[in-house]
Amino acid sequence: MNVLIGGAWPYANGSLHLGHIASLLPGDILARYYRLKGENVLYVSGSDCNGTPITIRARQEGCTAKAIADRYHQEFRECFEKLGFTYDYYTRTDSEHHHKIVQKIFLELLDNKKVYKKEMEQAFCGTCDQFLPDRFVEGKCPNCGKDARGDQCDHCSKILDPLELLKKICKLCGESPTTRATEHFYFQLSAFQAQLESYVRSVSEKGLWRDNAIKLTERYLKEGLHDRAVSRDLPIGVPVPVKGYEDKKIYVWMEAVSGYYSASKKWAEENNEDDSAFWREDTMSYYIHGKDNIPFHSIIWPSILLGINNHSLPSQIVSNEYLTVEGRKLSTSKNWAVWIPDLVDHYHPDSIRYFLTINAPENRDTDFSWREFVYSHNSELLGAYGNFVNRTLKFIEKSFAGVIPNGKIDEQIEVKVKTLYSEAGVLIEEAHFKQALEKLFEFVRSANKYFDVKQPWVQVKESPEECKATLATCVYIIANLAQLLSPFLPFSSDCVREFLAIQELEWEPIEVNSITINDVQPLFERLDVSVIDLEVRKLREQSSIQ
Repeated sequence: MNVLIGGAWPYANGSLHLGHIASLLPGDILARYYRLKGENVLYVSGSDCNGTPITIRARQEGCTAKAIADRYHQEFRECFEKLGFTYDYYTRTDSEHHHKIVQKIFLELLDNKKVYKKEMEQAFCGTCDQFLPDRFVEGKCPNCGKDARGDQCDHCSKILDPLELLKKICKLCGESPTTRATEHFYFQLSAFQAQLESYVRSVSEKGLWRDNAIKLTERYLKEGLHDRAVSRDLPIGVPVPVKGYEDKKIYVWMEAVSGYYSASKKWAEENNEDDSAFWREDTMSYYIHGKDNIPFHSIIWPSILLGINNHSLPSQIVSNEYLTVEGRKLSTSKNWAVWIPDLVDHYHPDSIRYFLTINAPENRDTDFSWREFVYSHNSELLGAYGNFVNRTLKFIEKSFAGVIPNGKIDEQIEVKVKTLYSEAGVLIEEAHFKQALEKLFEFVRSANKYFDVKQPWVQVKESPEECKATLATCVYIIANLAQLLSPFLPFSSDCVREFLAIQELEWEPIEVNSITINDVQPLFERLDVSVIDLEVRKLREQSSIQ
């Protein structure tokens, strides 16, 4: 099976925060799982280096947009690496290759009469003497009345035109913009209404998308799709490849989602591979992002693909809800956020991955609290999983000179392990990562109970053969947990693999016999509860929220 996994492209205008990782982590879980199964996987993403937010940041800092993009693209790569993300290709939207592919898509849509020219009214700031990109226009959403920017309302998820905003102001100078006529290219989104209705009905009946993606997409379709401007007067971005319009840029909503396609092409080019297998109708494709990006992946991207006669439409839309921090909505402007560069330097990556999966905002908003983070690490990762691995292997070191004893593995546990591969696998494939991890940690807790009931410290004196069977069963559990948990907790799984000299992890039951254990060390260290108050105080001090 061919599996394409596309992770949303974070804007390279500021550091990653917990909300970004909460929405993107499912992509790496899927990629690791499918590779363990031996499937043909392509996992791509990159940094969005063309957006208006980067231009705004550059103006604030008095430097070039490229300097901002370079800084955060590098920081993103380092953070993803420290968190164990295994992208097959991570690129950036200001690369020459991406520009060429996006321009090729644009021209193909133009040839297929899905893009056309039209005169329109656009926001113009007389004070700044320029047409305003959509995100440079701010005001009140006409739908819900809350603060919104010119392309989308983050509160009600409505896609907007800047001219629809109420009480409009220019983000740069604060003055009210006027409107001026200008000519732009439009994407004939309305032409795909019927095809998208049929497509969404099909994925809904199969239960392939999350409810938020289905409901929001159905809402847009019910309201009726409207043609959208696909070019803008922007300072940076992909130039429109039409003579006389080179100063205009292809609008980011079309350009950024096309990054999945351009990244796969660049991966194929650099690795002497053929990426066409990942763009067929029978490809299993997952698109990973937060709920604010749903329409771009459920409506815009499928329409673009259909417009270039490609029917590899998204199989799964994995769209998380929002993550709050200490009970408050995450706010980058008010610095109410837990920033990833700081987090990865102070905490175990598996601890971060565990918490963001077991508390994932899969179906509703969830909260990150430092208290819950510390206690979940100490009780689940250290107290349950790490404790079971350590107590078993240390006992073998002490009582059997580090050589794993041969013994009959408990048949009920063998059946349970086999069942776990099947059940957890189905849950992962259906994007129920939280349920899959909960099921695996139920087994971890039952493994500790098994160890306590069998009492190998007594058996070793009174019934050595039974002790060998107990320990062989426990090692069997540990080896298989290393594989089952590998998509979620790759760093500790690699440690276990080294302890037990497992050559390669895979997604099927494994046995380990008669080897000498290698240098067993604790998988996790206890977090002192004092860090809770320290981190909460640091959060409050850095923020303008009191």
